[in-house]
Amino acid sequence: MWRIIVVILCSFVAVFLPAASLVVHAAEPAEVKNLRQQVRELQRTVEQLQRTLQTIQQGSAAREEQLQRRIEEAVRKQQNAVLQSRMETPLDQALKESGGTEEKQPVFSREPVMQQSGAANQRLIDISFIPSFFAGSSTEKDETLQTLQGGGHDPHKRGFTLAEGELGLGGVVDPYFRAQAYVSTFIDALSGETGVELEEAYLTTQQLPFGLSNPYGFQLEVGHFFTRFGRINPQHPHQWDWIDQPLINTRLFGADGMRAPGFRASIGVPAPWVSERASSTFHFGMQNANGETMTSFLGGRQTHGGGAEEAGVNEESIGRRPRINRDTKALKDFVYLARWENYWNFGHGLDTNIGSSGVYGPNATGPGGETWIYGLDMKWKWRPLNHFRGWPFLTWQTELMQRDYRADQFTPTHEHNVDVITLPGRTLHDWGLYSQLLYGFSYGWAAGVRYEYAGGSGQSLGGRQHDPFRADRHRLSPLLVWQPSEFTRVRLQYNYDHANHLFTDKNAHSVWLAFQWLYGMHPPHEY
Repeated sequence: MWRIIVVILCSFVAVFLPAASLVVHAAEPAEVKNLRQQVRELQRTVEQLQRTLQTIQQGSAAREEQLQRRIEEAVRKQQNAVLQSRMETPLDQALKESGGTEEKQPVFSREPVMQQSGAANQRLIDISFIPSFFAGSSTEKDETLQTLQGGGHDPHKRGFTLAEGELGLGGVVDPYFRAQAYVSTFIDALSGETGVELEEAYLTTQQLPFGLSNPYGFQLEVGHFFTRFGRINPQHPHQWDWIDQPLINTRLFGADGMRAPGFRASIGVPAPWVSERASSTFHFGMQNANGETMTSFLGGRQTHGGGAEEAGVNEESIGRRPRINRDTKALKDFVYLARWENYWNFGHGLDTNIGSSGVYGPNATGPGGETWIYGLDMKWKWRPLNHFRGWPFLTWQTELMQRDYRADQFTPTHEHNVDVITLPGRTLHDWGLYSQLLYGFSYGWAAGVRYEYAGGSGQSLGGRQHDPFRADRHRLSPLLVWQPSEFTRVRLQYNYDHANHLFTDKNAHSVWLAFQWLYGMHPPHEY
């Protein structure tokens, strides 16, 4: 029986299987084909996802490996730093600290910053040499130019003048002090002789000893240095924007500026306006009163080198009164400085520095002679935030000064010229100002103008208007500057002078072309 069933089933399969196959193939174009296409698309999507997942896994592994390398490198650096700190001497640590914290000022007074020492290139000694070479002419003769251009490093000869070659030295002495020195050499305009003078040599504290904290930034300076009065006097000539020294500075501080051995201390003042963008600092100084660079005190020279005698100007005291030698016996025989300066940063590239200064000391007219000098100064500077290496910029700088020179009574003795008469005591007043505006209009180029005035009251011997260092004077000076690189500067300046001490024409016209350049690493200047 079961054999009959098997035969029937086989017959059924043999008959109906081909028919089923035909039905399937007949349905393939409509549904199965579409289904297969969807399956293939799913397979491609799966393959893409697999490749993406593989890429993510590989990137994650690479980042983990990179992070691991950074961690290992940081650990090595930390280990090396610990080892290095154990091997460093105090001098090595001072070199590193001084280079990273000190503010530096351009060697020339315009941006960009010239080559200076920093954390990456600090040396035990930075050495530089900056010559100042002038060419030009004037309607006045060379002898008259010695007083018309009274600054020691001014151009004061028709033709060519090597006004100065400054050798600068600076570096860290130890963890507590940094030292700077400047030696100036020049060729006398009339005699042609070479002169050498020590402009400055001083120490400045970097930190307090014994681990003392210094919340107010106390700093001490000792040695031979420029008196910190106003803005021009503490600066070296190559820092000036204009070629020559302002008239009032020459009149009050002499040809070479006011400087002498002594000390200066400065400390931050906790004024109400002090903030992250504002500061206030007080300076106090004490220096010797004697020497040719202390003109308004116990010194006597007002011109540079030997040109004074050849121009008919001797080394008498102010007002052409006889000069009396005075010994240093007490604290009143020194010169004292007080200065208060304040700085504000207003944002948007605008900042200002405003200061007031005063000095007091004895003068050379006698035991009762004394001198007071006081002044106000300010500097506004604008430079946009998107500047290119310091350009464009706009600066406005002004100083006002006055000197009260109390001359002692003079009674001639057998040591003096018999032609000199008894002179009563009196106070001679001298005052003046300068104001200068400089605009950097294009990269490497700037133009500006400066106005100056100097006058006074109280007669000099022979008349104040015949005294070249007390007569009324006006000067107007347009200026054009080209700074082709960070190490050179070319300036063209015209001076119109109206000076009452000139005997023929009261007006004088001068044109000067100045070249300055830098060798080496120049010690940094303050703002």
